[in-house]
Amino acid sequence: MTEKFIFEDERRDLARIAKLFFDRNRTNVAGGNISEKIIPKEDYIYDNICIKANHPYIIMTPTMMSEAWFGDLEASQILVVDLDSGEKMDGVGRLTREINLHEEAYKANPNITVVYHSHAPKSMFWATCGLDEPNVTEITNVQVPLGKLKCLHYSPACTKELADTVREELLNRPNQIDNFLLLDSHGVLITTNDLHRAAMILEVTEWNAEIAYKQAVFNKLGLLDGYHSCGKKI
Repeated sequence: MTEKFIFEDERRDLARIAKLFFDRNRTNVAGGNISEKIIPKEDYIYDNICIKANHPYIIMTPTMMSEAWFGDLEASQILVVDLDSGEKMDGVGRLTREINLHEEAYKANPNITVVYHSHAPKSMFWATCGLDEPNVTEITNVQVPLGKLKCLHYSPACTKELADTVREELLNRPNQIDNFLLLDSHGVLITTNDLHRAAMILEVTEWNAEIAYKQAVFNKLGLLDGYHSCGKKI
């Protein structure tokens, strides 16, 4: 039996999600990145790498995930990072400069275990306008209650300013694990506590973004008096 490498199952799953959602046009070759926090229950050593119990690690897509690999990654390319020190411990590839965005999200709320950043095109419409995305679908209001789909003020990509802006927003939502934030002119940021839930949030918010856009057109044409959701005007 072949011995597994560090966090093999989780890294295979993350690589699969990255490829699936790139193929579904949920990000583009300009970037996007995904991370998942893991806290092992036991100490173990593999290939001279010591993994400590009750210590936070993240697994994360490497830089150039989209540009060089079109989201088609091997599990060994998913990086293992010590969340406290920021040190890469395993994986083929380099850390993205946007790791600071992920680190600050995890610091803001310890119950967040997944951070998913993408350039989802329909949500990007609202982000490039600097507008909050109207929350109009039942699933984003009731089944996965995301609340306000807020657009944060513009901060350049990969900067400390952007990471700090995200952290401040999450600190203002201390009891909210599921979050969907628009990054002005940049993309979207999702936080939650399960990788597959993050993928589902990305999927349903893209549908919401398109429906909200169409409501905006109907409003401009005078065919609708504001945005509507769940049987009422919002």
